[in-house]
Amino acid sequence: MERNVGGKLLISAVLALTALAGGAARADDIGCISTAFRLIGKNDKVCVSAFDDPKVPGVACHIAQAKTGGLGGTIGLAEDPSRFSIACRQVGPITVDIGKLGENEEVYSDRTSIFFKKTHVYRTVDKKRNTLVYVAISDKLIEGSPQNSISTVPVMPWAAR
Repeated sequence: MERNVGGKLLISAVLALTALAGGAARADDIGCISTAFRLIGKNDKVCVSAFDDPKVPGVACHIAQAKTGGLGGTIGLAEDPSRFSIACRQVGPITVDIGKLGENEEVYSDRTSIFFKKTHVYRTVDKKRNTLVYVAISDKLIEGSPQNSISTVPVMPWAAR
């Protein structure tokens, strides 16, 4: 029995290190708003970041995420809560054939704890309505979270300026 537990711990550690080594392109940090004062360390806050869909030029998303402060947050050991909001918009012409995009493709990822938790944004396509659908979720190696947020981008003709 102990041998099995050790093997699971080793697998968990390898998966965590793999997740830290790899990773999607980082978003642009827009700014943070304090939500709770902490006597020691950084305040709790909500931070806004922006990223472009890597396969669909003309679409940008903004994601707001809760960030834990305090001593743990200041030194990078705190686990951020699974609370976020996403808004995606068409910001330019979309020339990609959205019918050829993959199902449930990850377009953004951000670590929300030192080892086991990440926020992901996936894109899927509603072909019937000619709409891109972006879903933000949080996952953990052991237990996931049902928290999610959704944004849609109807693909429209883009007027030249």
